[in-house]
Amino acid sequence: MSEFDLTDFEQREIKSKAVSEEELQEMYDLSNSYEALFSKKSTQIKERNIEVKSLQEEDFKKLILEDYRFLKRPVFIIHQEIFIGSDKKNIELLREKLK
Repeated sequence: MSEFDLTDFEQREIKSKAVSEEELQEMYDLSNSYEALFSKKSTQIKERNIEVKSLQEEDFKKLILEDYRFLKRPVFIIHQEIFIGSDKKNIELLREKLK
């Protein structure tokens, strides 16, 4: 993320200030999926013995609200468009949006 000028963005430490249900709903409204917002790489999955394939949308929502480590990061919201995660394709789309 160091390649981007983030001075105009609100950066938030979600460990100390958790994502609210309203904020998560806003992200859901833009992505149409709690699963897309869910980090399948979270260490909590293994620690809690969670079977991700058996989860439904409401389960993803509940887990994200329960523990910040389930939220895929970073999340950028730019002009009602959402960019979730740090995969190469997403970063390219974000780079194009920020030009």
